[in-house]
Amino acid sequence: MKILGHVVFLLLIGGICCQNNRNAKPSGKSSKKNQGNQNQGAEAAQSAPEDEPHSGPVESGREGNSGGRATAQQSASQNNKASDDMKLHVLKNTQVTCNDGTAAGFYLKDFKGSKRWLIFLEGGWCCYNKDSCDTRYKNIPRLMTSSDWPQTRKGSGILSAQAEENPHWYNSNIVFIPYCSSDVWSGTGPTATKEKRGPGKEKEKDAIEYTFMGSLIIREVIKDLVPKGIKQAKVVMLAGTSAGGTGVLLNIERVSSQLEQLGAEAQVRGLVDSGWFLESKQQRVPDCPDSVSCSPVDAIKRGLKLWNGVVPDKCRQQYKKGEEWQCFFSHKLYSSLTSPLFVVQWLFDEEQLRVENIYLGGQTLSEQQWTYMQNLGKDIKNSLKDVTAVFAPSCLSHTLITKSNWMTFQVKGTSLPRALQCWDKSFQEANRNSKTPLKGCPFHLIDTCHWPQCNPTCPALVDQATHQELTLLQMLVGMGLDLQKLGLDLRRDSSSITSMVSNGG
Repeated sequence: MKILGHVVFLLLIGGICCQNNRNAKPSGKSSKKNQGNQNQGAEAAQSAPEDEPHSGPVESGREGNSGGRATAQQSASQNNKASDDMKLHVLKNTQVTCNDGTAAGFYLKDFKGSKRWLIFLEGGWCCYNKDSCDTRYKNIPRLMTSSDWPQTRKGSGILSAQAEENPHWYNSNIVFIPYCSSDVWSGTGPTATKEKRGPGKEKEKDAIEYTFMGSLIIREVIKDLVPKGIKQAKVVMLAGTSAGGTGVLLNIERVSSQLEQLGAEAQVRGLVDSGWFLESKQQRVPDCPDSVSCSPVDAIKRGLKLWNGVVPDKCRQQYKKGEEWQCFFSHKLYSSLTSPLFVVQWLFDEEQLRVENIYLGGQTLSEQQWTYMQNLGKDIKNSLKDVTAVFAPSCLSHTLITKSNWMTFQVKGTSLPRALQCWDKSFQEANRNSKTPLKGCPFHLIDTCHWPQCNPTCPALVDQATHQELTLLQMLVGMGLDLQKLGLDLRRDSSSITSMVSNGG
């Protein structure tokens, strides 16, 4: 009977949680409307960037005073419909290449008359020695070669050309730089692996020589954008996800200096999504025989030499020779940068968990791993407290800004597009260095609840075997955790758990 009681309770909690998750989106809309009645209606016409006369409202079609702007959006979208797809451009400097020597390049969707540029760095971790690079080339060749790049591609989330999906940046010039350098965007070449696997194999694919030119690729893209009008830009946003997010931090000062040297007067800002990694606390095998047993710190240490990698000067000066790897960890690099930065980070990042061999839904979960998960959320939250502009939901996921449903996630009732618009407005109000948000327009948003998935707008957890949506409690039980042994008295905590899932952070 005791076991049956627990099963019934879990089913009840699961039903409540699922119902709350299903209701989260309408609830979010309602809260936005209330917020809009208080402040957005008056601000919508005033808070567009200084360089875009028709920058759309934060939530297209949801604000009461948006009729005229919606018409302008439709007209602008129709005029630019032919260029909705981003088109491939190969770098003019053919000496700067992908890992395998194929041409590097970028995709561009221009928006006629816009002086706002969004330059996006793709993510995909790295390789750090011959074996890891060979394995990467075999299993994920798209991250090392341009041989199969399509001529066009569509953007999603903040890269979308549709006002409904991307209300604040759809009418900007959008640049997507594919990641094919495997160096966290830090490499300056021309280092190449020259090892051979055996006699007569030097011409085979598995003995290819690799080059690492991530930082140089960014430099050449900027050069190639000059004829496209980037020198006339007023705002350039360098954005990226995962390793691309770290790449933003590593390169933003160089991009700012390069544009200044070219005569541009643009303000360069950074948008870092899911690139805020913390060092692993697990002891690993020191010689890094494979990527699973190699910690991020050891991978970066080895990779820096292979890539001829560079880090920002001010950060490098803070550490002695041989310790430059510390600048790849955002919480150590952030304070040395002068460019404005907005950090987007799930508090329970799935890739950070995979570093510790924690795969939700794919294995059993030990009590120690559950404790690590809880502590990870606290550690990431603490590391973000001094970040001026931040959006950090208490969720289990990885990357956000390129998700097509990125507008649905909220922290304290504010969506990420709204927070980014508030951040934009802060520059117009000369509040760049202020941590005090404008009235009714916050951009320092960190969830205050402590559990994974305690924010009701979190992405759904999905069982890898059945592909069914699960609540956190259902997943933990399915992974073999004894909730009562962990001190979670279901009868005692039921009301607080239900309230937590209902109200979020």
